[in-house]
Amino acid sequence: MDPAEPKLDPTDQHPPAKSTVIGIYGIPGAGKSYLLKQLRERLGTQTFSFYEGSEAINTITPGGLSAFKEMSGRDKRYWRGQAIEYIAKGGSGGTAIVTGHFMLSDHASQQPASVMTTRDLKTYTHILYLDTPADVVYRRREDDAERDRPRIPIAQLGEWSYHEKGELRKLCLKHNIMFMVMPDSLPRIVLLLQDFQRHDEYHNQKVADECLVEAVSAGKAYPEHVLLFDADKTMAPVDTGLEFWKHYDGATKSWDTLVELFDSPLVYSYSGFKQATLLYEQATDDDRYDELCQRVASATKLYPEITSFFRRVVRCDHIRIVVVTCGLRLVWEKVLAREGLADAVKVIGGGRISDGYVVTPRVKGDLVERLKTDYHGQVWAFGDSSLDIEMLSKAHHAIVVVGDGYSRSRNMDAALQKAIEKGLQARQVLLPGTAPLRLNTTVLPVTRLDDPVLIETLVAVKFKLIHATGKSATKLLQTPMRNAAVQGPSLRKAHHQVGWYLAFEYLADLLGVEEYRIAHVQGQMTIGHRLANEERMLIIGLMRGGLSMALGVNNVFGHASLLLVSKPEEVHLDHLQGKTIVLLVDSVVNNGKTVAEFFTRVRGLKGDVRIVVVAGVVQAQAVGRDGPLPAIAQDGGLTVVALRLSINRYTGTRGTDTGNRLFNTMDLP
Repeated sequence: MDPAEPKLDPTDQHPPAKSTVIGIYGIPGAGKSYLLKQLRERLGTQTFSFYEGSEAINTITPGGLSAFKEMSGRDKRYWRGQAIEYIAKGGSGGTAIVTGHFMLSDHASQQPASVMTTRDLKTYTHILYLDTPADVVYRRREDDAERDRPRIPIAQLGEWSYHEKGELRKLCLKHNIMFMVMPDSLPRIVLLLQDFQRHDEYHNQKVADECLVEAVSAGKAYPEHVLLFDADKTMAPVDTGLEFWKHYDGATKSWDTLVELFDSPLVYSYSGFKQATLLYEQATDDDRYDELCQRVASATKLYPEITSFFRRVVRCDHIRIVVVTCGLRLVWEKVLAREGLADAVKVIGGGRISDGYVVTPRVKGDLVERLKTDYHGQVWAFGDSSLDIEMLSKAHHAIVVVGDGYSRSRNMDAALQKAIEKGLQARQVLLPGTAPLRLNTTVLPVTRLDDPVLIETLVAVKFKLIHATGKSATKLLQTPMRNAAVQGPSLRKAHHQVGWYLAFEYLADLLGVEEYRIAHVQGQMTIGHRLANEERMLIIGLMRGGLSMALGVNNVFGHASLLLVSKPEEVHLDHLQGKTIVLLVDSVVNNGKTVAEFFTRVRGLKGDVRIVVVAGVVQAQAVGRDGPLPAIAQDGGLTVVALRLSINRYTGTRGTDTGNRLFNTMDLP
């Protein structure tokens, strides 16, 4: 290619795989080269590469830097573009740190002019600006004996730097480049660069997922319901981000910068929220940030309805509440701590590089998907703005919090309408109750956080475990079952007794009894009791091990139907017609797989039937928080009634298999 007429190849506009390229910018004399040397010493060259922009130009330009200086402006732009591509490709997918110039002083006019190229804007992923005070720059330039620097007054240097920062910020917003005025602490700069090196959208979601798992796993019981709450204008009628910047500078100038950011092409993307985090980092150190968050939190009052709702549901071990906010995590943690809810309500949110992630609308939606995949519980989403639409749309239950007409999101109606047309089914909660409706009650019905049906839906436990482990009766009943010398008819009798005991002692209380009239032995009529709706019960004995226990249960509930099956597909719809309760009876539940298959079969045939598993022994892992039975219970509920729990994961074979012992078939092929 003839450098006299540089033409850009459309296929070679930027590296095929965009590496992380971090520019260190600042006016000439700001100290970029010295900083680059410090960073090389601190970070090392194993995962970082370091470049002086002028050295890269010297390397790739025919004739070196001296020839470059004699070129026309057009040719200089071409070789500057080639230099930044050389740097990006030289990083081999790693992280390159390069000193660069946005403007250089024209020797003729003594006025600074932009030298940034289109390829710079396509290549850089981050730009850090070294904002050295103008008087310091002036002294350095005056004392620089190695370079011929034109004398520029301090005031003009200050104007130059101010103009560069403004123009760079605008260009970076337009071209999806992270921009930040550099902190004056080398350790903070190092932490920033390390974050830039490892952080991308995939890593961001991974860290957010880990925070979600930690929050949901904190409780004792299996999470049957996970409630995800947005924070700003959902839990309180304020935007804590706006309040932060008011406390920061007493006005909204910095907030206007944030608004401009989200009005840029970055909008509410991963890059947009990362850039917002850099604005907070640029404005405050950790101590000042904590102080401002405390001020904001002290002035932020939760809606009374939200506080009451939280206090009601956090008492339930099977419910988790997680705040997922695009705003400031620390503010909401402090608000919840003041209300005494910090231990029960966890917050996922950002605001600082040290948080390790940012929350975007997409992150909110992906967290819902993670919950649905890994925990199988019911996911509830509560939000107020278009940033919550993805979360609301993916959740099992969506609640739109509607604030007063003055403070609520202006674009939410249109976003809601579009989502509803795509299938979103949601309800709205008015906070306060006098707030005007969103859309209408046909497409967005109104509910209340204290609605009895809503509360009952949440507090009702889907999975319930009842067992008699440790009771004296259990010790007596389990002895023949565990005794190797007992088998055949004697063992079947022992299993029959266990079924009889569990029916009398536990199932009667669980399922309830009803009164009916009977003839008293003395001749008059009196009141007797029987299992409620006994004739509408189906006892399914899982062959062979469950036969004797099923007969024992049936001996107590003589009006119930009895079905003996070996495979789930042997259960048919006609077996379930008119039935409201199904007892799945087996002697031993090991990993829970067989019971889960029968549960799925029955639930698929008749979704509204109540299912209870009755067993002599249940392995603790099968009913633990991460076990299969609590997981399947989310589909319509499940109760397990067992004589005892066992931590022994041993599965019997031949002589130790329960079925063989029951029927003396240990020696049969």
